[in-house]
This record gives sequence, structure tokens and C-alpha cells, in this order.
Amino acid sequence: MDITGIGALADAASSIIGKFFPDKTQQEKDQLALQLQSMMDENGLVKAQIEVNKVEAGSTNWFVAGWRPFVGWMGGFAFGYAAILEPLMRFIAVQAGYHGAFPVIDTTITMQVLLGLLGLGGMRTYEKKTGTEGNR
Repeated sequence: MDITGIGALADAASSIIGKFFPDKTQQEKDQLALQLQSMMDENGLVKAQIEVNKVEAGSTNWFVAGWRPFVGWMGGFAFGYAAILEPLMRFIAVQAGYHGAFPVIDTTITMQVLLGLLGLGGMRTYEKKTGTEGNR
């Protein structure tokens, strides 16, 4: 117990000085602790998403598991139309005397999705070939 009040005065002075001249080491520790907590939170979200992906991939319900093939088929159809069907129809129509416009698909997004799916399909084939499938 501090009878003179000097201890309380020293604590008050120390906290006031600490506000104007903060301890650099403590600031760095606090910043590192905040970064570590942020990384742990992000890691937890990634793990949760992986678990959701596993459940979706293992489902036999066509609505849950069928969206991947659907996206692949639609990407393939869009690419086939843009690369083969539309130029062929345009050539035939111009030869027949038609000079109107044909619908054009912006293949920027469709190619990104299609190539991503082809990459995933290649990784899946590699997994099956090496016997490292995680779902068996």
C-alpha cells in the first residue's frame, strides 16, 4: 500500500509518457501478434472450404455434383461455336449471298473457365494414373 501517493503518481506519469513515446518493441510484438491471428483466421477459412469441397465432390446428387460437368459442357459448346460452327456458318452464308451479322460470343471468360477446367481434369487424370486419389 502506497501511503505517500508517489507510486500512483509514478504510474500515471509512466502511462502519459508511454502515450507520447511508445515502446517500439511492444509495438512490433503487437503487430506480429495481429498478423499471426489474421493468418490463423484465413487458414481456418481455407480448411473449412476444403471440407465443403470434399463433401460436394463425394455427393451422388446430380444437382450438387453435376455442376462441374455442366460448366465443362457449356464451355466446350461455347468454344465449339466460336471456333468452328460460327466461322463455318458465316462462310456458307456469305457464299449463299447473306451479308448480315452472326451472334458473336465473347470468349474471354469462356476460355478462362474452359482452360481452368481442362487443367483440373489433367490433374485428376494424373492422380488416377499415379494412384494418389484422395476419395478412394
